[in-house]
Amino acid sequence: MQPNQVLFQGEALPRALPVCDHYAGTEVRMRKALLLQSQLGPVFDITFDCEDGAPVGQEAAHAQLVAELLLSSDNQFNRVGVRIHDPSHPAWKSDVASLIPRIGKQVAFIMIPKVTSATQTQEVIDEINHCAKTAGIGRLIPIQVLIETHGALHDVHAIAALSQVESLSFGLMDFVSEHHGAIPADAMDRNQFDHPLVARAMLEISAACHAHGKVASHNVCTNINDLEIIKSDTLRAKNEFGYTRKWSIHPNQIPVIVQNLSPSSSEIETASAILLAAQAASWGPIKHDGQLHDRASYRYFWTVLQKAHACGQKLPAEAEKLIAG
Repeated sequence: MQPNQVLFQGEALPRALPVCDHYAGTEVRMRKALLLQSQLGPVFDITFDCEDGAPVGQEAAHAQLVAELLLSSDNQFNRVGVRIHDPSHPAWKSDVASLIPRIGKQVAFIMIPKVTSATQTQEVIDEINHCAKTAGIGRLIPIQVLIETHGALHDVHAIAALSQVESLSFGLMDFVSEHHGAIPADAMDRNQFDHPLVARAMLEISAACHAHGKVASHNVCTNINDLEIIKSDTLRAKNEFGYTRKWSIHPNQIPVIVQNLSPSSSEIETASAILLAAQAASWGPIKHDGQLHDRASYRYFWTVLQKAHACGQKLPAEAEKLIAG
């Protein structure tokens, strides 16, 4: 039997996505991101930004540019998503109406920002699905959601439970701004992990994701030059708050994020050995390196292999067969 069938009977299957999501809004940066992805492979996703990336008053032209680049031969791996305008912006419906019929078959995901409730999130998803169905697109486009308002945080478990949603991201800067000066500005940077209100929000989002099998994606690091700060932020988000994916806003950040969020070669080797032994034992308990393992730990090691596969890492041949089913 395929590991998902054995290990997650009746449970929400954990999603596996590349560990880095690189944002690009201008034409130059979008083209540069596609070039870098072609060189490194699909170890990171790209999000073309129609929200903050679109010049005011030129939203329609920017959406057209986004569609052209996403559909171009430069998009080699189909791991490019799009962030549309938020539901309070007059351009969000025109984003959906113009983009979905053109890119719906190929876009990796649609990111919805600044939602204020689970109900509003579902309304945007319904509009996306309506446009896709009308255009004859026979798939449900994966949805990612930015949690950055009080209302979204209040409804975070309900949003994570929506079946089409695959990932939640924390919108740190907008969240801090929503407190109108009650949270100091340095919480938008290095002190984010230590301020109680920000830390609470980060934990609520992560917990909601893990409860519903979705991917928790950490916000940007605004420092684009100091690689040690980027590494520290990445590791704290991973080890202290349970985030398995992180935004990038500069090419310098991508390798650091990928290296520190992807499984190591030793983790892949251990996971492969344990799961292959488990399969040989019909998924009953086994002993590995003097430790007992059963299906409780198999789920953990299966997630390691799935993440490694999503990151484009090389797996042992027999482990590749497990992934392929």
